[in-house]
Amino acid sequence: MTRRWAAALGANLLLGIPAVVPVWLLWFLASSLVTGPEPEENDGMAVWVVIATVVVGLYALLWSTVNRSLARRSSLAPRTYWLVSVLATLLPTTALIIYSP
Repeated sequence: MTRRWAAALGANLLLGIPAVVPVWLLWFLASSLVTGPEPEENDGMAVWVVIATVVVGLYALLWSTVNRSLARRSSLAPRTYWLVSVLATLLPTTALIIYSP
């Protein structure tokens, strides 16, 4: 049973590495909407919204597919499994934020 739990944790840590891109895109969109676009930016945010929607949607599909198959075989309770999965996925992004210059 421990192997199945460790496999889920390892898979989510590995999925957290490419998750840096969708998390950054979401942060970029949120910060741009709050602060407003730069005065010389003439293209608007529509292109970035389309790109972010595709990237985040594809990543969410991959993440949910992997985790649904692993959740069925895990020894953890469902609530604990999903909490550990989300936190393990966000760990590489958090490490980059903490250790960035």
